[in-house]
Amino acid sequence: MTNVVSFPGLGLEFALNRVAFTVLGRPIYWYGIIITSGLLLAVFLCIKWGPRFGINEDQIIDMMLFAVPAALVAIRAYYVVFNLDLYRRMDGSLDWGAIFRYSDGGLAIYGAILSSVIVLLIFCHVRKVSFLAFADLGVHGLFIGQLIGRWGNFMNVEAFGGVTTLPWRMCGPSIAQYMLEHGYVDEAGAQAILSGNLGVHPTFLYESLWNLAGLVMVYFLGKKRKFDGQCFLFYFFWYGLGRAWIEGLRTDSLYFFGLELFGTPIRTSQMLAVVSALAAGIVLVWMWRRSLRHPKELYVYRLAARQAEGAGDAPEGENEIQSEHPSDEEHRPPEDDKKEE
Repeated sequence: MTNVVSFPGLGLEFALNRVAFTVLGRPIYWYGIIITSGLLLAVFLCIKWGPRFGINEDQIIDMMLFAVPAALVAIRAYYVVFNLDLYRRMDGSLDWGAIFRYSDGGLAIYGAILSSVIVLLIFCHVRKVSFLAFADLGVHGLFIGQLIGRWGNFMNVEAFGGVTTLPWRMCGPSIAQYMLEHGYVDEAGAQAILSGNLGVHPTFLYESLWNLAGLVMVYFLGKKRKFDGQCFLFYFFWYGLGRAWIEGLRTDSLYFFGLELFGTPIRTSQMLAVVSALAAGIVLVWMWRRSLRHPKELYVYRLAARQAEGAGDAPEGENEIQSEHPSDEEHRPPEDDKKEE
């Protein structure tokens, strides 16, 4: 089925089909292709940037073998938990067939983020790798995956916002039908969307661009970080800020078990975004100020020092780490410069 989507204020129009091609009669969706492409690019670039954080290729691939299956479960589970009524039969029992039918849609990125953090904690504990250093690298991958993955929402014509007349408004027949069926517009409003005089916020685009900006900032922050965990905390602060704003514009939010705040239903992802951004921001400032008073050598430098000394008790896989750039030496804390003198 082809969906026509236009941006009349920009003079753009697209004919979109969710199905890219078929294999043995089974459809292969653009959404899956785009998500997979984002994942592969994220892994490729994290392998390239890994030495800057003291993380090697084998550790990244091994971790992904656990993280990807967990994310596939969590990304669905998060959505189902907050939309449980959609998966109940008439007698109140759960329709497990519908729950496991991913092709029907219904995925939530926060499920993958939370599961990835848990898997990484366990992996780093078992493999004796610095969780904070690995997490600093990992958030680069999260930004990459999310900024690319949101274009899967575009191909599905979903994850858009409320009505607007802004020049970059998004219009189309399926959008007009959705907005009418869910009570966001009346018949006249639906006709205005069809004609292009009214449209909706392309929130998929907002979030993609927000993550692109986050990736650029975290990339350069990763080169100048003062302590392990700085990029990790920045991710939750930056993504939380953007998601809190963007989630407020969306028309397909998950709601927190029907609870309200000041008479307004609580959006689950917006609440989580606000809490995570606030907590990460506070800890980020506290850790940064603490690093100025009590500088601590980064994991990658501690690892390199052990290698230089020929330590035989280095954790598994650590003997393969080398500094990516000779200029990394200039990013050592002041106390290490004194030692070298």
